[in-house]
Amino acid sequence: MTEPAAAFDRFLPKALPLARAQREWTPADGPLPSIYLGHGAPPLFDDELWIDQLFAWAQSLPRPKNILIVSAHWEAAPLSLSSAAANTPLVYDFSGFARRYFEMTYETPDATELSRRVTAAMPDSEPVHRHARRGLDHGAWVPLKVMYPLGDIPVLQLSMPTHDPERLLELGKRLRSLRAEGTLVIGSGFMTHGLPYLTREMWTGNVVPGWSSDFDAWAAEALDRGDVDTLADYRNKAPGLPYAHPTVEHYVPLFVTLGAADRADAPVRTTIDGYLIGLSKRSFEAA
Repeated sequence: MTEPAAAFDRFLPKALPLARAQREWTPADGPLPSIYLGHGAPPLFDDELWIDQLFAWAQSLPRPKNILIVSAHWEAAPLSLSSAAANTPLVYDFSGFARRYFEMTYETPDATELSRRVTAAMPDSEPVHRHARRGLDHGAWVPLKVMYPLGDIPVLQLSMPTHDPERLLELGKRLRSLRAEGTLVIGSGFMTHGLPYLTREMWTGNVVPGWSSDFDAWAAEALDRGDVDTLADYRNKAPGLPYAHPTVEHYVPLFVTLGAADRADAPVRTTIDGYLIGLSKRSFEAA
């Protein structure tokens, strides 16, 4: 039986030298893109292809000065920020997995300055609560541990205060200026996330059900043409919705990503597609 995270262990020796050599962002690069990624869960560390895809994506960009991430796994209003202290412990918000995953760490540097910048970007009518001890949940630390394995970039997590697309687009707009300062703004979710409807065939053979492929194709087409209105009207227009997203917290972070882009209605660049256990890994970046 394969050891938990064996693929990640094989990945690290070749990735670390590349991560150390990655060119740092400078103002001459212009704003970093905003990105939406499928964050997986602990099994991501067992998926050699997905690990390579995420790391290659990170390597294609200049190394960010900071990272701000909105994850499907922290829904809280009013707006809240995770602890800015260095080496804040992680949130292991999953169960039923091998002990190895609960022993993983991701010790990032102090993010106090980023915390100040995010707070300043919000209007007086939207106060931001700063948590003293809350760490990064798995929607943040799992993909980042692969993309930036050195753990040497300040990272903060911002709560998702609503599922409303218009409000999330507006939240993204408030974060837009951070991109020009070298901050990578991330919406972290999963393009299809019908966990209650997983079958044995999906688990063992990555069989893709129609509700997953139909929703993914619908989203891909809308994203390719910058059709924000269609994406926002997902409850009426998305095929397979009750199965692809019985709850929508893994879909709606993409509106933060689009809002943080220069133009929400511009076509995006797909960086990862394909499926894991029948669920869409579709991820993209927006300029």
